[in-house]
Amino acid sequence: MKHELTLLLVATQFLTRLPLPALRRFDPDWLHQSSRHFPGVGLLVGSLCALAYGLGEFMFGPLVAAVMATALGVYITGAFHEDGLADTCDGLGGGLTRERALTIMKDSRLGTFGTLGLVLALLLKITLLASLSPAAAMAALVLAHGGSRLACISLIALLPYGGDPEHAKAKPMAQQLTHAQWWLASLWLLLPLWLLWPLFSPGAWLLAAVLTMLTTLHMYRLLKRRLGGYTGDGLGATQQLAEIAIYAGLAAQL
Repeated sequence: MKHELTLLLVATQFLTRLPLPALRRFDPDWLHQSSRHFPGVGLLVGSLCALAYGLGEFMFGPLVAAVMATALGVYITGAFHEDGLADTCDGLGGGLTRERALTIMKDSRLGTFGTLGLVLALLLKITLLASLSPAAAMAALVLAHGGSRLACISLIALLPYGGDPEHAKAKPMAQQLTHAQWWLASLWLLLPLWLLWPLFSPGAWLLAAVLTMLTTLHMYRLLKRRLGGYTGDGLGATQQLAEIAIYAGLAAQL
């Protein structure tokens, strides 16, 4: 249990900018192992964003609340996943070959494809959240942040690393996740799903699940075909798109 708590701390330090106590010692392999706690970190981020939404909705209304919640998520994570989405859009949109796409994705400059992808993703998240009731929007934030990170690490379990492991920004993340680790990661979502189930109709739950799986499958096929596997930027893009998919499923008026 102590080791798992350490891994949770490592995962939180890797994915967020939250002020946390420093580790007395660090094993690089812990970063790879900590990926099974990424959904737990997502639930934490989503809960903080839900609080921001509740405050914003009380003071200003749903649209401003949605912007506040989205902005807080970007701030807490340091735009970690948004950066991955923009780089992936630039790389896959402007690179005709695998090598060229990887080169573009390493470039810190933002291109047309990345700008468009980032702006459209933020607009979708904000408008979908604003279309929900306050309680449903707060629940959706928690579920989407947790569930999208499970979708993200699914690619680590299904694909090899697509870039050069020696030049990876976080080399331990260039290792594949075992299926057992993926199942452990999925346990993070059981309690939130049980608690928040009554807030949405069965049709909304089903649509959210289907859209998330289709999004993850699309990214799996796209990254495998274009890059030969996942990259850190590809994982960030998957998280962002899966988050939108969950909002869309829960917000759809069936």
